[in-house]
Amino acid sequence: MPRRKTGKKLRVIPLGGVLEIGKNMTAYVYDHDILVVDARLMFPEEEMLGVDIVIPDITFLLENRDNVLGIVLTHGHEDHIGALPYVLKSLDVPVFGTALTLGFVANKLDEHGLLEHARLHEIRRGGGFQLGDFTLEFVGVSHSVPDTIGLIIDTPVGTVVHSSDFKFDQTPIDGQLTDAGRLARAGERGVLLALCDVTNVEKTGFARSESEVGETLDRVFEESPGRVVIAAFASNIHRVQQVYNVAARHGRRVAVVGRSMQENCRIAEELGYLNVPDGTRLRLDELDSVEPGSTVIVTTGSQGEPLSALSRIALDEHKKISIGPGDTVIISANPIPGNEDLILRTINRLFRQGAEVLYEPYAKVHASGHGNQEDIKLMLNLLKPKYVVPVHGEQRHVAKFRSLAESVGVSRDRVFELSPGDVLEISEESAQIVDRVSAGSVMVDGLGVGDVEDVVLRDRWHLAQDGVVIIVVGVAKDSRAVVTGPDILTRGFAGEDQAEELLEEAKTVVLSKLGEFDEMKSLEEFDEIKTACRKAVAKLIYERIRRRPVIVPIVLEV
Repeated sequence: MPRRKTGKKLRVIPLGGVLEIGKNMTAYVYDHDILVVDARLMFPEEEMLGVDIVIPDITFLLENRDNVLGIVLTHGHEDHIGALPYVLKSLDVPVFGTALTLGFVANKLDEHGLLEHARLHEIRRGGGFQLGDFTLEFVGVSHSVPDTIGLIIDTPVGTVVHSSDFKFDQTPIDGQLTDAGRLARAGERGVLLALCDVTNVEKTGFARSESEVGETLDRVFEESPGRVVIAAFASNIHRVQQVYNVAARHGRRVAVVGRSMQENCRIAEELGYLNVPDGTRLRLDELDSVEPGSTVIVTTGSQGEPLSALSRIALDEHKKISIGPGDTVIISANPIPGNEDLILRTINRLFRQGAEVLYEPYAKVHASGHGNQEDIKLMLNLLKPKYVVPVHGEQRHVAKFRSLAESVGVSRDRVFELSPGDVLEISEESAQIVDRVSAGSVMVDGLGVGDVEDVVLRDRWHLAQDGVVIIVVGVAKDSRAVVTGPDILTRGFAGEDQAEELLEEAKTVVLSKLGEFDEMKSLEEFDEIKTACRKAVAKLIYERIRRRPVIVPIVLEV
């Protein structure tokens, strides 16, 4: 396809999703037009105490809001659409996605009170349209959620392929193969740049087919004498479909548990992506009236989330579901990095209840939606890109990808390791990182978005490690003389026996410091004495027990 010789260049700006797994959001910029792909979230890391989710920093988009053409969503997994409600509150732009993706999005926007005003536009696999200077083709790819698409983006300077999350599953549950023919045709025309999913680049061979999980389920449903409980991601509709199919063959009935799982299954069924065989549906209030050996429960909690249904079952705290000897629990998902301890804790509790627990890598109970090394090689061979940006992977994945790409003819100098905010400027003749824009993580804590900063997290971590010591002193309003205290309160600091003697000594230190201020006539002097007390008590505590609690002096007028 001939290019217009404009002299202008395409800029590719990842606002997340590079050198990390999750939080992917990419801006494609040509002239003044900005096309955004995905609006993803990431789950908090261990040190992010109290944080619910992490979303990308969209300062760049807000600064250029009049130029943003819209957001195209590649599929309906939470880490691809989860940030959308927070983005649309600040950025009113059209959103494009396939039917199932928009079904999940609409439900999420409705919860946030945004659905009425959102501009949602349905697209389809195999379709395409023009958006500003970008001509888009939507390529069907295999993944663990139906209706997933990759993007072929034709620009005035060349063609870009955004792979999305993909694998080459030869026996997909819905029969929808990755459209290798369309990808190959793009490669024959010439692909200037490919953004390639590298999540599973460390794994050899091709990714396991989803149908192989069905074979394991078939064996478990036949052999398990009791109830079978399966924990999976709420958006993994292919997995749920297999559960229904296998349950129907073995005369078992299926109950769906967990709010997000129930909602996603309802949406998928209404849109025709989930087929529930006759006689297999089981309401939760019917569980007690059906023999355990004739039941299956599909639930959330595959990541060990403390409030999930599976975690409550493992603790024997679920109101309607209990498990014991003869029951089988399947953890049908791989751990998200950082969740390993939570999952193992849940597994141990399930074993303690007497259940048989099946999980990767000891049983074939999960098939990743991301391609392994051979899937990635095939993608690169079909596209034959001039330049490549690895996405949806951490530092080790990028290093491994460089070697893998080199093995199929993509030299290392044509693989760009981008950080969030890097501006990759690209033309037919060259590609280089030329600038940076504001990018990073915005933490969502309850109703607060972006108001949890690093200093807040440090304080929370500090409190969690060493506790807090509160010193309360009362001074007379007129004379400013000390009339009450010092009283010292602690939380999470030390055991009562250990703290009693130390706190008495701390009171003496505080009184000594107070004696250095004969008269406190101003608020400035209040601040001075609080600082002096804080330093003196901190020094005492560290010398005695080598701890550094948060110390809060309070001076009150009485």
